[in-house]
Amino acid sequence: MVKQIKLYNTLEEFLSSSLQSHQFLHINLNQKQIGDEGSSVLGSVLANCTNLSNLTINLVDNQIGAISVLDLGSALSNCKNLSNLILNLGYNQIGQKGASGLGVALANCTNLSNLTLDLYRNQIGKQGASDLGIALANCTYLSDLALQLVDNQIGEQGAYGLVSALTNCSNLSKLTLNLGSNQIGDEGTSCLGTALANCTNLSNLTLDIYFNQIGVIGVSGLGSALANCSNLSYLTLKICHNKIGDVGAQRLGIALANSTNLSNLALYLDFNKIGKQGACGLGSALANCTNLSNLTLCLSDNLIDANGGADLGSTLANYTNLSNLTLYLSQNEINESQQQLNVKSKCLKSKRLIVFKIYFDLF
Repeated sequence: MVKQIKLYNTLEEFLSSSLQSHQFLHINLNQKQIGDEGSSVLGSVLANCTNLSNLTINLVDNQIGAISVLDLGSALSNCKNLSNLILNLGYNQIGQKGASGLGVALANCTNLSNLTLDLYRNQIGKQGASDLGIALANCTYLSDLALQLVDNQIGEQGAYGLVSALTNCSNLSKLTLNLGSNQIGDEGTSCLGTALANCTNLSNLTLDIYFNQIGVIGVSGLGSALANCSNLSYLTLKICHNKIGDVGAQRLGIALANSTNLSNLALYLDFNKIGKQGACGLGSALANCTNLSNLTLCLSDNLIDANGGADLGSTLANYTNLSNLTLYLSQNEINESQQQLNVKSKCLKSKRLIVFKIYFDLF
């Protein structure tokens, strides 16, 4: 039987509902300006929803601070049957104290297996990120975790502290981590990779680290560490708007070539000053991922010329098991229609491709 999700778009509407009846619940209070008082009221009422198993709460841009988010977290910890939680607190002001306390509260949701937590722009800092990781490590049954921590000044220490703590989540198999715009740098990126390599049961990883001043050293360390994730089969890396260049692209490819179980790979390397040498080196190295069947390669807004694009296409055509390929090459130096057609024809020489998409223009 399909469970009906009950949706409420105002706090008043939810407060007047039959609280004990809720099992699948969606509360959308996006930009409702409920403030600390409204958040605390919401929490006190949620504590009475004792039969909840699936909950989505959208509280984006509501002027919520640390104290009221602690009330909300405390209420959620009373929902003992809660197994799936999506909590969006982006554009608020919960800070380090709020992030730490919220993590502790969520750790008391003993049956939680799937968690999506969005704390975009909440000034949680390095300590808040580390404390959050330490707390979530106590979620014994957590298998699917998504953390959106963009623009929170967590730095290299916060990134490492967060992920090194998550290595204690013994059942964690799927992790989505967005750490964009957090001043992580090369050393932080390398350390981040080292910590991720210790998540021994991880099979599906999405890591977004755009705008983090990452260069050759950082991306090389990250790639080498991820190659040690022996169970990793699905990997998405978003390293846009950094400075890895040709050498970084090549070294990333060489490192990932050691990921023997990788079957699905998506690399987003836009705005990284990658030219012909980097693109071809990356493509040649990834050919050694012998189990790779699905590849998305985004190299838009780089320095790849027509010859580089053609050589990359020829290399990709020789992948032994590749059946699905998506290639983004917009805003490079492949501008003429004949040049674009040549790159496409090189890729299509593959006899194994079932699905092929290539883009030279902006959407």
